[in-house]
Amino acid sequence: MALAQPEPSRLLPEPAAAFRGGIATTSCMETLQVGYLHAVAAAAGCSLAQPFPDNGIDWHLSHSSRAHAVDDEVTIKVQLKSTYQLAPHPPGPTFAFTLDNDHLAKLARTPVSVHKILVVMIVPRTQEEWLRASHDRLELRHCCYWTNLAGHAVTGRNRTTVRIPTTRIFDDRALCEIMARVGAGGKP
Repeated sequence: MALAQPEPSRLLPEPAAAFRGGIATTSCMETLQVGYLHAVAAAAGCSLAQPFPDNGIDWHLSHSSRAHAVDDEVTIKVQLKSTYQLAPHPPGPTFAFTLDNDHLAKLARTPVSVHKILVVMIVPRTQEEWLRASHDRLELRHCCYWTNLAGHAVTGRNRTTVRIPTTRIFDDRALCEIMARVGAGGKP
């Protein structure tokens, strides 16, 4: 006698969010952003390394090309941040993001031998909205933006608000352009 199989829609309790794991949302946001970074790096042909301990910088991205003038491989350091407090596609040329002063000082230091960028991801407030999968794509929502904070002043008492340009979407093309500038001896 064959046992009846439950319908697929009845495998998860309703709502599906109730079945999600108990890891803190902010930790899950970090994991989502690392996935975004890995996808961008893969599409741009970059390698990734995670420093241990991280000492305030999350990732090192390296790009090899014979077209680089300063070396055959160039590297940038990446600090990841994420927020659900902003709506997707922020209006205007920039959006505000606040950093602890110690962290900003590390990102703003100049001159440097290896350039640093800040990558800020805006995510939906609820995890069930973070990604969508179909037969032809996997969408990660919403978007990452990048900036170079070298030389930025620390102005707040404990934290400083910086402006992130909305035109600097962090994707594979942007990463290739960043690496081309650094490979030519310039800044990100």
